[in-house]
Amino acid sequence: MKRLLLILSLALPLFVTAQNYIVDLNTVKAKIQPTMWGLFFEDINRGADGGMYAELVKNRSFDFPDAFMGWKTVPSRQSYGRNEVFQIINNAAVNPNNPKYLQVTAERPENVLLQNEGFGGVTVKKGLEYKVSLLVRLHVEGLKVKVEIVNSKGSVVGSEILRGALDDKNGARDDGRVSERTSIGRVSSEGARHGWKILESTITPSDTTVNGKLVLRFEGTGKLDIDRISLMPTDTWKGAAKNMRADLVQKLADIKPGFMRFPGGCIVEGDDLTTRYQWKKTIGPLEERKLISNQWKDGGASGRAMPDYYQSYGLGFMEYFQLCADMKCEPMPILNCGLSCQFGAGEVVAADQMDEYVQDALDLIEFANGPAATGWGKKRAELGHPEPFNMKLLGIGNENWGPQYVERLELFTKAIKSRYPSIQLITSTGYTPNPQFKYMDSVLRKMKVDIIDEHYYQTPNWFLMNAGKYDNYDRKGPKIFIGEYACHSIRIGNSGNKNTMLCALAEAAWMTGLERNADIVTMAAYAPLFAHVKDWQWTPNLIWFDNKSSYATPSYYVQQMYAMNKGTDVVPMTLNGESIAGQDSVWASAVVDKVKRELIVKLVNPSGTAKVKSIAGLKGGKASLTVLKGKPDEVNSIEMPELVKPVTAAVTLKGKELKVDLAPHSFTVVRLKI
Repeated sequence: MKRLLLILSLALPLFVTAQNYIVDLNTVKAKIQPTMWGLFFEDINRGADGGMYAELVKNRSFDFPDAFMGWKTVPSRQSYGRNEVFQIINNAAVNPNNPKYLQVTAERPENVLLQNEGFGGVTVKKGLEYKVSLLVRLHVEGLKVKVEIVNSKGSVVGSEILRGALDDKNGARDDGRVSERTSIGRVSSEGARHGWKILESTITPSDTTVNGKLVLRFEGTGKLDIDRISLMPTDTWKGAAKNMRADLVQKLADIKPGFMRFPGGCIVEGDDLTTRYQWKKTIGPLEERKLISNQWKDGGASGRAMPDYYQSYGLGFMEYFQLCADMKCEPMPILNCGLSCQFGAGEVVAADQMDEYVQDALDLIEFANGPAATGWGKKRAELGHPEPFNMKLLGIGNENWGPQYVERLELFTKAIKSRYPSIQLITSTGYTPNPQFKYMDSVLRKMKVDIIDEHYYQTPNWFLMNAGKYDNYDRKGPKIFIGEYACHSIRIGNSGNKNTMLCALAEAAWMTGLERNADIVTMAAYAPLFAHVKDWQWTPNLIWFDNKSSYATPSYYVQQMYAMNKGTDVVPMTLNGESIAGQDSVWASAVVDKVKRELIVKLVNPSGTAKVKSIAGLKGGKASLTVLKGKPDEVNSIEMPELVKPVTAAVTLKGKELKVDLAPHSFTVVRLKI
């Protein structure tokens, strides 16, 4: 093949001559892994409950420490007689994972109701069906349950009387089975044995409301127990992963990710080991998934405390695996390594008591990959996925460091590699480049680990100046996973950080260096992923949303443009024999897609100067240009979700040269047939 000359003519004084960018198609620097660009998911900023998990009822099982958090009652909590009508029953001895339920006793017809505030209000759409369901157990018949959706003014926009089990004097059916047509999942055999049944119906609102409420109105007299109250929209994601908010998941799928790392993040560690993430407690019927406190409820870097932030595990490991299958990307679970958050309690499990933690890892591999004849493979099959998920990547610990981490990592490595040698283990280096990374990097390289996980939250200038960071890394050592990174407009942890266009361009420039070194950096993910515009603890984030809509940030489009233009092979792109990493305020990289037979060039111009480039030495044909541009401080928003958005145009090359404008403050992707 002939060399292609990419000629960039700069808008500089006339005595400065044009300089040639040279792309060498004859030399392959690195193979690009299918996992190169991916996703990082954590339940932070309402990412799961109140976000991607479509459930509209907060504290649906009364299992919060304050059992009535999110609920208002009539009679009210302050009024005389309220406790005679509503009582929280703690039945932890029977079901420690779902210990509480509500008992309602109405001895005389009166105004008795429950009202749920949802997550910042219950939002419903006119004409869309919503599935309403709850578990009930009848003691004294006579009560009817009327479910209403009311708007912010208190007017009813939809209602339905739930019957079913209330009309059945025997409680649960004799055979112990229950309906499976429910948004809250099946009742476990244990629940059915104790007389619990499902009431369910649908409500179609007559009007759209944003700040509404869900009301359960009890009519007549009688006594019953209720639990697992659910209001679920029917326009959820239609893949195997159920009960997920469609617009948020679609934005993930539209990136075309190579992998998804889950479930975090700091929630893997927990404030202490009692609140660590335990994957086995997140699968199966919902009443078997034990609610725990969210790591981020007390605030975070921004200090925005959210006392009602708990993890219901409506989204658990099964849903995450299924979502990865839906998006055709590699699952990458991260497990606790026997350490809680080292910023918090910093609890450490004694090395001779690590068997449970190591066994959890071995069981997870069997759950993900084992045949249905194995114990955990059978469990996966019973949950609806008889085929293995073919998991290849497993993370041990999150942002852990020091000798205590190394000691526990050795236990995991020995046990996993002896039984599953093909599983690639991702190892932690802590949370900051210095001094943690330096120490951990040296130790992990001596251990000959598979993959080292590095995290970077830095300012625009840092990302621009460090685009060549991996140019001189040891090619014989472990691979690098950039497990978390994001450009912070002010500084890490500042609540004023914004997802500006300049931050996105700095990330795009840095990513040219990751792409150029794809033989070392085999995976990378922006973090965090989601944030509710009113309920967040950390900024910036890739996707923002409210209860009705969502929008992508400029950083999102950078991630998407890289992932959708990944290519198969890195080829050299140089200026005067050097990689292009800031010369004349331009950052660039080039790859080839051998399947589509295309050259893909990425050019970042964060400066305020327009430039003109020419790609010469071509034979003519079709090309496309995708350009993301905007003012440095511009941001997208709920009100203006597409203020900054990439635009693609087709170009027909006539002759041997293609000229393209490189706009100020822009990221440009050029695809050329070769």
